[in-house]
Amino acid sequence: MLHRMYEGQVCSVARALEIVGERWTLLILRDALLGVRRFDDFQASLGIARNVLTDRLARLVEAGVLEKRAYSERPPRHEYRLTDKGRDLWPVVHALVTWGDRHEAPDGPPRVFLHRGCGGAVDDHRCCERCGAALEVRDVETVPGPGAPA
Repeated sequence: MLHRMYEGQVCSVARALEIVGERWTLLILRDALLGVRRFDDFQASLGIARNVLTDRLARLVEAGVLEKRAYSERPPRHEYRLTDKGRDLWPVVHALVTWGDRHEAPDGPPRVFLHRGCGGAVDDHRCCERCGAALEVRDVETVPGPGAPA
């Protein structure tokens, strides 16, 4: 996605950036990890131009991070679901959220991650602070936090 700016490097970070390093891509992944699946829902959540969203979704499908599934034939409509490869980005996105909450959220986190099973807060290591369970993205929900807009 960065137009192969890192061709000469043998570096996993550079290779990952080729897939997730373009503007909007991590925000699309954030929304997908939180359960957004349909084009119009991504567009409404992000306020992204439709042509840019179309391009980013196509690239994520091509990279095997998302898969495109038909949910309506008339009119033809698709949703985008995370693959195992896409769900493996949960620790990355959660780490960015944690860093952003700690360093760039003066009014507190805009969203708070909670364990669906018991309602406990999710810690920096993606474990439930209440019950101690190690959490996957499917085990987590978000609610507005103290830094959320009114």
